[in-house]
Amino acid sequence: MPLFYGNKMCVGHLKFNYQFIHCPLLINYVILHLNLIRITMYEYIKGLVAELNPAYAVIEAGGIGYFVNISLTSYSSMKQGEQMQVYLHQVVREDAHLFFGFVTKIERELFRHLISVNGVGPNTARLILSSLTPQELTNAILSENLVKLKAVKGIGAKTAQRIILDLKDKINLSGEMESAEIFAASDNTIKKDALLTLTTLGFAKAAVEKVLDKVTKEKPDASLETVIKLALNYL
Repeated sequence: MPLFYGNKMCVGHLKFNYQFIHCPLLINYVILHLNLIRITMYEYIKGLVAELNPAYAVIEAGGIGYFVNISLTSYSSMKQGEQMQVYLHQVVREDAHLFFGFVTKIERELFRHLISVNGVGPNTARLILSSLTPQELTNAILSENLVKLKAVKGIGAKTAQRIILDLKDKINLSGEMESAEIFAASDNTIKKDALLTLTTLGFAKAAVEKVLDKVTKEKPDASLETVIKLALNYL
């Protein structure tokens, strides 16, 4: 709650005259300041994986189920019904407070690096980390592999160049990258889960269904993760 001292209002360490409360730049600065505080409030969540989908997980902790957006990389390392610790990044918008979760700190660090690049939002960053493993992404940036980055749906040449230019001096190969564990599933379940995941990421249902039919015919024994990655190449 704001505190008033005379004709001044204090929010955190910010003090300003309330007579200027209608100043747009000041209001935006205060909102940004408060949002940054909220974003860095949560480090991780530890609890039961109550629901698991390639696009999200529901983590139950303290009797509350938390909806956490995840990438395919994290999905492949999670198992429904098990206790897990998931590292969090919170995104605060006017219409929603969103959690993005990661099994490793390395993936979260890469996510945060990606969203620092102009033109790369949280969902785009998640899509990149669903198409490339942390190791593949790191190698692509350090080797300035534009082709690898442009292969990700929605990433054009300019965005790929910005990612490389902005991040090549910020990331390194330190730390072990956890290998992805692929869980088998029936063909119908795979197509259903893949459809849900890709439509959640914003792709049109009709287009996704057409692509999934093609992919599952070409790769009938492919895992869910592989099906989604192959489908992203066509969408």
